[in-house]
Amino acid sequence: MKIIIAPDSFKGSLTATQAAESIAAGVRRALPDAELALIPLADGGEGTVEALVKATGGRVVPAEATDPLGNKIESFFGILGDGETAVVEMAAASGLPLVPDDLRNPMRTTTYGTGELIKAALDSGCRKLILGIGGSATNDGGVGAAQALGGSFTDTDGNEVGFGGGELARIRSIDLSNLDTRIGETEIVVACDVDNPLTGARGASAVFGPQKGASPQMVAGLDAGLHNLAEVIRRDLGVDVELLPGAGAAGGLGAASVAFLGAGLKSGIEIVLDATHFADHLNGASLVITGEGKIDAQTLQGKTINGVLRAARSAEVPVLALAGSVEPDGRELLNHGAVAVLPIVTEPIPLIEAFARASELLSCAAMKAAAQIVKGDGQ
Repeated sequence: MKIIIAPDSFKGSLTATQAAESIAAGVRRALPDAELALIPLADGGEGTVEALVKATGGRVVPAEATDPLGNKIESFFGILGDGETAVVEMAAASGLPLVPDDLRNPMRTTTYGTGELIKAALDSGCRKLILGIGGSATNDGGVGAAQALGGSFTDTDGNEVGFGGGELARIRSIDLSNLDTRIGETEIVVACDVDNPLTGARGASAVFGPQKGASPQMVAGLDAGLHNLAEVIRRDLGVDVELLPGAGAAGGLGAASVAFLGAGLKSGIEIVLDATHFADHLNGASLVITGEGKIDAQTLQGKTINGVLRAARSAEVPVLALAGSVEPDGRELLNHGAVAVLPIVTEPIPLIEAFARASELLSCAAMKAAAQIVKGDGQ
């Protein structure tokens, strides 16, 4: 029996590789004769570099960058096995876990460090770039990243605006004449995990702002700032990104990637599935086990599990989905090819304990569920 183990990271507790190993340990206890294929995945957020580098035999390159609060940190990007394609995950420089809970404020956080990582990737000689834009702490419309690459965003007095989403309403002019010329020589594909537009009820600020620390009043201000940015982009650059699907990803970095870098937006999980040759692994498989930290309404909107479900359904392979928590909306996965959707925590425990015991809990859940499904009574 062949079982594919293909989870995303369980954010805050396990990387995708660690999650895959934990699931495998549980499955081996229940089904010692099973053939296991471990394929850690990502959808453009945390773990994208690791997944693509591992799948292609590439390498991770250390690089210094500016974090969301403006501090210098040690970060990284990847070069894939072809030696020509770089992969940058914005979470490595501008991700939410880099900001302590009490300092989260998307009015001030910046994507400047993501621009620095792009520059470092260009310095490596690569002229193909995959940019993963999930897991952000920012809502600055990608202005910080563009500034790091030479773009200029000025107010009515001709002064450069500062960091953060709170500065977007001040922008009156965009000048890309000093943008790094290598951008125009580089094929850039953005690995995006959502299809939200830039502004409005489904926009970056309204949907994702609160989890980054935005109050209702901040959300309104951030949305107005992104609307202003979109209007200036239309006027100065002749590009309309406001309602573009995916423009609202990473606090507007999706829009910035199109408007400032000439990039194309693509489903992040589809990029990773292609790189890992996931469809080929499905041949002869009896079960796929996937998972992530939380399964909720967003899971079916471009996230890793959704991509796995689509691929497995095409190959008629059943899927078991595990998560740290499963919201009621997450049960919808049962209508999209999942044979079971299960939380790994089965009794009330403190969150800090759940994080500390994540590997153990995931392994135990995988052991029990895999055995039941194989016996035919796990639905």
